[in-house]
Amino acid sequence: MIRLLADPLRARLVELLADGPACTCHLVEDTGAKQPTVSHHLRALREAGLVAAEPRGRFTYYRLLPDAIEAAAGHLADLAARARASAATPRECA
Repeated sequence: MIRLLADPLRARLVELLADGPACTCHLVEDTGAKQPTVSHHLRALREAGLVAAEPRGRFTYYRLLPDAIEAAAGHLADLAARARASAATPRECA
């Protein structure tokens, strides 16, 4: 997930979708990116389980899946806690 969100456009799409579902045309307008590029990034986010696609007539709306974001945030928080707890204890060399 970190690698996915390291891309500025993907991070922006996630930020936009945090405000509510949006169709591709809205995301293209809001980001200024071309439609094929936005669709490519949305597919990657969908395949990673971060967003869901919902067809509505001629349009496809995308929505952020908050549980996936919370799970990633929890994992990062756990890593930070482990790093904080072990910062003063280096591994011994053999």
